[in-house]
Parts: sequence; C-alpha cells; structure tokens
Amino acid sequence: MSEFVKSQQELRANLTAQIQETLDSAEERGGLDAETLNKVNAIESEIRSADDAIAISQRQEERKAEAAEAARGFVPSESREERSAGDILRGIANGEIRGHEFAQEQRATLVPSANTVPKSFFAEVMDVARLVGPMLEVADVINTTSGEDLTIPTLTAYSAATLKGAGAALDESEPTYSSITLGAFKYGLLIPVAAELVTDAGFNIESHLAQQAGNGIGTAVNANLTTGDGSSKPNGIVTASSEGVVGATSVVGAFTADNLIDLAYTGVDGLVRRLPGTAYMASGTAIGAMRKLKDTAGNYLYQVGIGQPDTFAGFDVIENPNIAVPAVDAKSVLFGHIPSYKVRMAGGLQVASSADYAFNTDTVTYRFTMRVDGDLTHAGHVRHFVGGAS
Repeated sequence: MSEFVKSQQELRANLTAQIQETLDSAEERGGLDAETLNKVNAIESEIRSADDAIAISQRQEERKAEAAEAARGFVPSESREERSAGDILRGIANGEIRGHEFAQEQRATLVPSANTVPKSFFAEVMDVARLVGPMLEVADVINTTSGEDLTIPTLTAYSAATLKGAGAALDESEPTYSSITLGAFKYGLLIPVAAELVTDAGFNIESHLAQQAGNGIGTAVNANLTTGDGSSKPNGIVTASSEGVVGATSVVGAFTADNLIDLAYTGVDGLVRRLPGTAYMASGTAIGAMRKLKDTAGNYLYQVGIGQPDTFAGFDVIENPNIAVPAVDAKSVLFGHIPSYKVRMAGGLQVASSADYAFNTDTVTYRFTMRVDGDLTHAGHVRHFVGGAS
C-alpha cells in the first residue's frame, strides 16, 4: 500500500469519527439543527473526496502491476538503443528480444568531434540499397511512423492576373489542386545464417546482414519505384512520366543529341529546369550511347564528373539500372525534376528471427521487412524519350 493511500485512509477514519462526535453532541442537545446538518454534510463531502482519491490511486497501482507483468521478458527500449546493432541482432536470434525496428537516424550537420558518431544499422542497410538503385537517394523521401494512407496535395494551376483599367472590377482567379495518395507496400526477405556464426563474436553479423538486406530490399524497391505500374505496387517514375520525344533515327530505338536536348526543352516548364535535382536518368547502356554523342565541332556533349555527377548538355546524369535500354517503344531516357517523385517510407526496418524455421539445418532465419510507396506529383515535371522504329 502506498503512503498516499495510507494517509487518505487515516483522513477518512478521522472524518468518520468527527461525524460520530457531531451526531452524539446533537443528540445530547435534543436533535439535529440546521447548523449541525451543514457540518455533517461538509464532512461527508470530504469523505467522498478521500474515497475518490483512494480509488484512483488503487486503480493506478493495478495498472502499473499489469504493465510490469506485460513487460516481463522484454528489454527496455532505453537499454536496447544503448546496445550495438550486432548485440540486438544476436538478442533477436536467441529469443532475448522478440523483434526490433531500426529507425532512420536523425542527426545534425556533422561537426568534427561533436556529431561524428558511428553509422546506424538502418543507415548501413540504406547505403547498400542506394548502391543498387538511385531512387531512394535522388527522389524526395518522406518518413512516417505509421502506414495509413498519406495524401500529398499538388498545385495544378496558378491564379492568373489580368490587366484592368482604373475602377474596373478584378476577376476571381482560383488556383486548382490535385493530390497523390501514398500507401505502404511491404517488401521483405528471409536471410538464413548458420547458428555458429550468430554466436561467434568474431563474425561481423551486423555488416553481413546489412549487405544482404540492403541489396535484397534495395533491388526490389528501386525496380518498382522506377517501372512499377501502380497496381498493388508503387507507381514508378517511368510509368508516371509524360511522353516528351519519340525517336526517328536510322538506328532502331536509338536517340540523337538533338532528341535529348529536345527532351529537356520541349514541354518542360522553364522553372523545372532551374530546380535543384533536375537531371537526365537512364540505364548504363543508354548512358554509354550518350557519352558518344558529339556537337558539330566534334566535341563530346557528355562530361564525366570528378567528385561530382556526370553531365550531359549541362544537366546531371543519373544511372538507374531499371530503366529500359534503347529499343523500339522503350522509354529509355528520362528528363525532369526527379525530387518531384515522392517516396514514402512507413516506419523503419523491421527485423525478427526464427530458429525453428530451418531447425533441421541448425540455421537462424532473419526476417527483414520495410514498407514503401512512391508516385510523381506532376507528370509534366518528368518526361521520357521513346525509341522509334526507324
């Protein structure tokens, strides 16, 4: 029993004795008068307050006991965060921890000796995921803690002003809006690890799993963020882009330098070309063809960047292995404001394990899952080149 409850019970007992004394005194005087009734009612009110305080305190003690029972066997979150990712992964494997969500780390701009901290496990996985495809790096990534639908409003038409004479009424000009809705499609994989390696302190389980999970999830996610059809999967940037230029060269499916320059300047708003993040995007095969294109003086239009992105005709070039190679009817080159493509990541990287799944091989199986969706806010912000038949 808490000290608070004990003090309230003592107060209640004292108030009860006061009522009895008041009633005894009134009886000796021949009956209850108005003053005595008022005094009794006041004491009764204090007793009810004490009863309420006792009941609230007791209910809180019951809740604390239930929470302690429910949390039995779990490692407090504070303790988990202080442990290394390797310790957490081994704790998942041996049953000490049921599962863990590795969240994206938020940190300030790095300052030597101030914010220079080891890279988180989530960051290690994402580094590998970005290596196998660029969409998680060059798109605008929005992180949310839950997976309910996320609606992003988009402006489709601006208000327009008109020239008016003195005293003339101004016209209303309301902007128009649309929106895209991002869900949370689940991507995941199972990674088996020999039980001996899980328990071997000399084996860098954190690096091994980060490489495998990052490569597996990154490859699948980048493919759908690039060419997904929006049916039970993200609407990829190629699918969402609008047609810009159709090839008409003597080489089937190929593009010319003029085609790519037209792609950047035909149908693309001038503001889009000035926004940070505006670039060409193509596969390695298409970029190889871009590198061979020359101007009339024989100068290559493609510039290889040293410590910075490559450029073509003054715009950055992004390599994406999931964009089609040049071919008839293939959308082989994109141009536009790539951050207009929004990627939604719901929660962090969920990790759990089972020693029973592959019990006969003495293998611990790790399960990695992540929820992602993506779509383009404005089709006109990204346009594509389509290979012609001749």
